[in-house]
Amino acid sequence: MSEVKVPFYGHVRQYHNLKADIDKAIVDVLESGTYTMGPTLKRFESEFAEYMGMKHAIGVNSGTDALWLTFLALGLGKGDEIITTSNTFFATAEAIWLIGATPVFVDVEPDTRNIDVTLIEEKITPKTKAIVPVHLYGQPANMPEIRKIADKYNLIVVEDCAQAVGARGDTWKIGELSDAVATSFITAKNLGTFGDGGAVVTNRDDIVEPIMKLRNHGSVKRSYHSVGWNSRLDDIHAGILSVKLKHIDEFNDARIERAGWYNEFLKDSGIKLPYCKPGYRHVYHLYVIETPGRDDLQEFLKEERGVIALTNYPIAIHQQEGFPFGAGDPHPVLPETEKNAANCLSLPIYPELTYDECKYVADSVLEWTRTRGAAFLKQDKALQGV
Repeated sequence: MSEVKVPFYGHVRQYHNLKADIDKAIVDVLESGTYTMGPTLKRFESEFAEYMGMKHAIGVNSGTDALWLTFLALGLGKGDEIITTSNTFFATAEAIWLIGATPVFVDVEPDTRNIDVTLIEEKITPKTKAIVPVHLYGQPANMPEIRKIADKYNLIVVEDCAQAVGARGDTWKIGELSDAVATSFITAKNLGTFGDGGAVVTNRDDIVEPIMKLRNHGSVKRSYHSVGWNSRLDDIHAGILSVKLKHIDEFNDARIERAGWYNEFLKDSGIKLPYCKPGYRHVYHLYVIETPGRDDLQEFLKEERGVIALTNYPIAIHQQEGFPFGAGDPHPVLPETEKNAANCLSLPIYPELTYDECKYVADSVLEWTRTRGAAFLKQDKALQGV
């Protein structure tokens, strides 16, 4: 392998850029002597709710728990069907399975790779209780249409916003058209801490205390418990997130700028580039290209050019051998999802990525298309009968 010239992640660079403020936030928590369920967490929850334009934010251990505990608080469970997509991180469907419900997968749009709203209604049955759209790669799903469908069939909507903090639609914000939003603060996210973390954001007063109990052993008062779990966002992580939240729009603007650089460099490459719906704010948690020969391109970038590119997600959830569909349950046929899984490759993108690094990555991709990629593209066209 060549020496790494462009890493995939930029969080160490981000730490160095914010080092003084982050170090102070950590020391302040350590000096306070309160590391769990303390004032720093409460402050961040208030700040994050305000940023999202919603009434409540509840910090939890992870984005997975944010979904899982929200489902429980909303009364979803065994025997219910929940509509979502299969080209997402495993946790989206895992959280559905953990409550005893069944995920029902809908295929995705060929351009955005978000849930295809025109296919949702055909999957609704008397057992359907909720829709969980995923704002994939940093671009919101079509929430106005999802809200219309949900209202028509009296369904709950929970947004999986793990990749899209700061994104929005043309006339609406994330959260205003759903019952709750679940997000993740794991390190690599646009708003990420140095470890695990997540939050539930909602305007529904009735689910706040249930989620607060569920995250803390069934308790909101010392020594008084019902059944719950240990799923708390600790104060050190909350302090780090409070520092970074002040910069999130700036970070997202930088991601959008770098996506624009890639778009310009790669516009004539013959490779499928990310699509941003007009009027939408796509915050590019990931910059995902699609091309036949994806695995060869990934290897070429790493071994020949020192560029680390990763796949998100090369095995869709319904293709996973370990997913608990149950005996005799057929795997769905999702052609666009499966095409995305087979061809997707995420190029490095983060606010600290320089112009020269972005150009080097793009030039490396273009070199592959000239020297090796044409054969894969020709083979793909032959298989499709083109």
